[in-house]
Amino acid sequence: MGILGGDGFTLPVVSSVEVVDVEIEFTKSAKQALKSSMGGDEETHVLIVSAQSGGCSGYMYDMQVTEDPGDEGFQRMDVDGVTVLVHNKDSAMLNGIRIDFKDTLMGGGFQIENPNADRSCGCGQSFG
Repeated sequence: MGILGGDGFTLPVVSSVEVVDVEIEFTKSAKQALKSSMGGDEETHVLIVSAQSGGCSGYMYDMQVTEDPGDEGFQRMDVDGVTVLVHNKDSAMLNGIRIDFKDTLMGGGFQIENPNADRSCGCGQSFG
């Protein structure tokens, strides 16, 4: 049957999202790595920190340098001259995180410690 018969048709579920004022701590090494990854584009580009569905623990961290979307659904913060955005829908999950940068011989990168996570996987890339 088609849409009129009802098979295979569902309405989207609307759920309320708790919005909190986000505070993120960046270590000194993370601030240095962030500034160098911007490549001088701090005036036009931003870092978006978000939580995406997926990963072995429920959510995965995502960090992207992109042109400023100018969307009011984001909270903005200044980190040593770099604008960092967190979407309101992710605010409760990401409030209070600590972002560090490790540079090791076995590979490095940004690492996130999240006091809100009930669980996290061994790779440190997902949480729940």
